[in-house]
Amino acid sequence: MRYSGDWMSLVDDRILEYIHEHESGSPKKMMEQGKIRYSRQHIARRCRKLAKKGLLTHLGNGVYIITEQGEQYLRGELDTETWAQVDKCENGHNTTTGSISNS
Repeated sequence: MRYSGDWMSLVDDRILEYIHEHESGSPKKMMEQGKIRYSRQHIARRCRKLAKKGLLTHLGNGVYIITEQGEQYLRGELDTETWAQVDKCENGHNTTTGSISNS
């Protein structure tokens, strides 16, 4: 289970999944391949927001890679509302521990 913050939109998960799967990506490529059905401009805005929040890194020329925090979010280990780590307990319940400072 993923813990998305109120600031996130549905396309953010698709962007992170795409970049995780392809190791890098640009808004143009994501739109052209048809996996993300939003305009290039909207994808670009969301990529900038994800980079500002620390889930992506912008390499330049519109190319992004996923950060360790982005990977943690995809694995359900990071709550992007509180920026707390989510620990999966043996009993199946999740607990949050220390938070990560993000803007």
